[in-house]
Amino acid sequence: MKTQLPIKGISQYDSSIHSTYRSSACGPVTAYVLLNYLLPNSSFQANDLYSKLGSTRIGLFTHRFIRNMRKILGPYWQIKKCSLQTALHELKNGRPVALKFDKYFSFQWNKKSNFAYHWVPLIGYEMENDELFLIIHDNGGRNRESKIRKVSYAQNASILTFIQITPTSSY
Repeated sequence: MKTQLPIKGISQYDSSIHSTYRSSACGPVTAYVLLNYLLPNSSFQANDLYSKLGSTRIGLFTHRFIRNMRKILGPYWQIKKCSLQTALHELKNGRPVALKFDKYFSFQWNKKSNFAYHWVPLIGYEMENDELFLIIHDNGGRNRESKIRKVSYAQNASILTFIQITPTSSY
């Protein structure tokens, strides 16, 4: 079983991203990709989201992402941490989820994972041989576009945080 949304990613090292932001722009780029998918006629810019979300040179804290996305989107959107089950439900309903890998603030320094500290758009999932794989846009790298990757949920589970961005019923 596979679910994958048709989302266009962007590299946090893209030339459109301010050069001083690039190394820590994964959070704002994730927000940018999600917002452009959820609100296709919006005029959000990744560079503006860097400051509006409260990003720093060391990254974007989860509580800032949530609080400031609520300010940006207003009362007709629910932005909050969610469980894996809720994240998968969101994907089934056509809504991507913000996904944060964080070995440092989860105190899992020696944990084997795909990323140490990184925000990515979660755009799908797949079950293979009874193992869950998350499908993400990895936000690229120096001289590399964002690409779709599959990562093992089990290998990364202890360091993952899921953030849903869901319209309220009155939207």
